[in-house]
Amino acid sequence: MRIDLHTHSTASDGTDTPAELVREAAAAGLDVVALTDHDTTRGHAEARAALPPGLTLVTGAELSCRIDGVGVHMLAYLFDPEEPELLAERELVRDDRVPRARAMVRKLNDLGVPVTWEQVARIAGDGSVGRPHVASALVELGVVPTVGDAFTEEWLADGGRAAVEKHETDPFEAIRLVKGAGGVTVLAHPGAVKRGRTMSEGLIADLSAAGLDGIEADHMDHDEPTRARLRGLATDLGLLVTGSSDYHGSRKTCRLGEYTTDPEVYGEITRRSFGAFPVPGAGGV
Repeated sequence: MRIDLHTHSTASDGTDTPAELVREAAAAGLDVVALTDHDTTRGHAEARAALPPGLTLVTGAELSCRIDGVGVHMLAYLFDPEEPELLAERELVRDDRVPRARAMVRKLNDLGVPVTWEQVARIAGDGSVGRPHVASALVELGVVPTVGDAFTEEWLADGGRAAVEKHETDPFEAIRLVKGAGGVTVLAHPGAVKRGRTMSEGLIADLSAAGLDGIEADHMDHDEPTRARLRGLATDLGLLVTGSSDYHGSRKTCRLGEYTTDPEVYGEITRRSFGAFPVPGAGGV
């Protein structure tokens, strides 16, 4: 089985619609794909309706968190999307995205970059607007060559010249909320140093004690020594280890299935969850 547990669609900052994404996942030879848009489950219904035979959909989201000034991305799988507490928190985070993006545009203007809110809104379309949409605007203007090059201290990385903080959930609270909604939590790319400051191993240990289920070790933003370190840490803490593409369509260079999760780990994720269940396409997996 080939399993990719971290992808994004136009419901947040990907370039494929949810329907296109599941079709591309099947074409890439995946057996299981998770749709984990930022702080939203809006793409799940479309993905379900378009699910090809032989492909299983894992519903999820990537939750925006922050602690001690460090941005944390928490992958949440198979939770009840209507559970009131978690739903209210996701809406609070999403509602802060537009004011934040507008503030980033103003900062960029002050730095002499002629980006406009209209340009960013056009790029975002119906998705939840975020930094990748602002980054894409910088690419369009020729300020940076790629979206990844916008995530530096010079521009949009945490603490960068044009960065703006938004409401983000405390990761300990995120674990509590996801668990209360019957879901499973995995830290996304916790060693991605080029995105800004990362969590200490001590903090990850504290999150593990609070109920964190796993760590995403195999990721395009982790070099091999980082992957090995995270696997060792996961072993010490009794955490699951996942691998995923973090696919964003044409917005990033990663390919669906570029990194994958072991079927036994996937099976454990499904065993631990009770808020929702994987959705098999006709024929199932």
